[in-house]
Amino acid sequence: MNRGGGCRRRILVAMSGGVDSSVAAAMLVEAGHDVIGATMKTFCYGEDEAAASRKTCCGLEGIQDARQVADRLGVPHYVFDVEREFTRDVIDDFVAEYGRGRTPNPCVRCNSNTKFRDLFRRGRVLGCDGVASGHYVRLDRSRGEPRLLRGADPAKDQSYFLWGLPADLLGRLHFPLGELTKPEVRERARALGLATADKPESQEICFVPTGNYRDFLEKKLLPTHPALRPGAIIDHRGCVLGRHTGYSGFTVGQRKGLGGGLPERYYVLEIRPESRQVVVGPRRFLDVRGACVGDVNWLASPPPADTTLLAQVRYRSPPHPCLVVASNGTSVELRFEQPARAVTPGQSSVFFDGDRVIGGGRISRVTGSGN
Repeated sequence: MNRGGGCRRRILVAMSGGVDSSVAAAMLVEAGHDVIGATMKTFCYGEDEAAASRKTCCGLEGIQDARQVADRLGVPHYVFDVEREFTRDVIDDFVAEYGRGRTPNPCVRCNSNTKFRDLFRRGRVLGCDGVASGHYVRLDRSRGEPRLLRGADPAKDQSYFLWGLPADLLGRLHFPLGELTKPEVRERARALGLATADKPESQEICFVPTGNYRDFLEKKLLPTHPALRPGAIIDHRGCVLGRHTGYSGFTVGQRKGLGGGLPERYYVLEIRPESRQVVVGPRRFLDVRGACVGDVNWLASPPPADTTLLAQVRYRSPPHPCLVVASNGTSVELRFEQPARAVTPGQSSVFFDGDRVIGGGRISRVTGSGN
């Protein structure tokens, strides 16, 4: 399903220096393809950040590990400097979204705007007719039109991050790991003697390797930006409970950092950038009836109004059955069959028909409390 139907191809493989992309490259070599490895340099680290970058998917150590694996497999390896494109498409967007009181997902932006588009462009120069990665997703080519499917292992499925892929590129993509589990991938890496076989998984966003988003935003935003200025913390009834030092440190569903002394556990329910208010309340108020989703990208025909589909609104959450209330091709209004919890503006909502990814977009707002 993922190996190009037995036809030998020249394939550019995105190699981050992790075990997944290493095994993906190895499997394509084993399948007889002409493989070229490519690692993308997305960010320029300072000294402190360079040490912390070992925890990320795109750290400096990853370039060395990817090159070592490529040497082991006997394939050429290139490093592409995409810092300018990555800054424009991912970092600037990340900063702007937090400035608007939203919570972005930079990995989705990277895959949609930088990684695959850039690899296709550079791959053509190298004579490649396909691009591969170590994502845990599947491509079904059995029906003529390629269909993007969830990975076979629910614990590792990464289809949530790929809804923004251009539909016209699906036919030239390869995802060798789609049918495997993580333990199976590590076992293959050990059997092949790959240096990345037991490398820990990346834990942090590559350009915030310390994990401290607040410090990062303070470097990128003007000190007078509303996201960094004090404001009120109010409860769901509008009563002032305290003050914060900037709403950039909060996201919907957050519990940590709200302090104690309250009658029950409170969570962040809403961020209001216009008034710099952070609204908190009991967990039950996180449930909402619907959502509006913008910046939609379709990998199948857009569903008409009154269509039922599955919408996944967080990476680790189960999909929610919902009704398409309205759709104009670039935005969708959804009504959930059952209230959904902690639906967060800025995050992705990915649409499924069974296991098939049919599209996705960014949550712009929620529509109605579940209480």
